[in-house]
Amino acid sequence: MFGSLTPGAWIGLLGTPLLIAAGQVLFKLTSSTTGGLDTKGLMGLFLNPIFLAALALYGFGTIVWIFVLKQVPLTVAYSFMGLTFLFVPLLALAFLGETLTLRYFLGAALIIGGLIAING
Repeated sequence: MFGSLTPGAWIGLLGTPLLIAAGQVLFKLTSSTTGGLDTKGLMGLFLNPIFLAALALYGFGTIVWIFVLKQVPLTVAYSFMGLTFLFVPLLALAFLGETLTLRYFLGAALIIGGLIAING
């Protein structure tokens, strides 16, 4: 299956989880400035440019995903969403200074192995 994908499908299959992961990092950044679960806190949240950027990334990722699904069977495409579990910690390391453990690398290897097993 891998060899028959167009370059655009590959960009979408890899780009969508990356966009979702970037949105997650922005949600984490938003959480540090979020107020309470009241009218003032919600208004502040909806006016927060980092939160709006996260929503925009999610929205754009969804649009890209729709075009991926036009070209790739859902059973193949959805397995690539597991890449978010690789991308989020990598982006958290790069932008939030979080650490990665040996368990992350073992899990990452299993996810990549799963992608190969499902789509190979």
